[in-house]
Amino acid sequence: MKVLKNDMVLVISGNYKGKKGKVLKVFPKQNRVIVEGVNFIKKHTRPTQNNPQGGIVEKEASINMSNVLVICPKCNTPSRIGRKALEDGKRVRICKNCEEMLVVSS
Repeated sequence: MKVLKNDMVLVISGNYKGKKGKVLKVFPKQNRVIVEGVNFIKKHTRPTQNNPQGGIVEKEASINMSNVLVICPKCNTPSRIGRKALEDGKRVRICKNCEEMLVVSS
């Protein structure tokens, strides 16, 4: 997978084109991601014990993974992601622009 949780991404198509945000959740089987501050929907909620008022809640919905580009933390540009095998057999993600290794942040 090229896009992982906590990556900074740029939306390259759709209504939110040009917006940057952090990936909150990844759905690899559906090929979709949830990006912070992008693609808001209104969800009607029923009153519960936790939320006795109920009402309408705005939250982020998922967008297709093909509509985002990962922003490289080294060169600070949106770029495609490649894979590279290290000497010890591990495979890491690399930026196609600067050939720098992308670390997975928690």
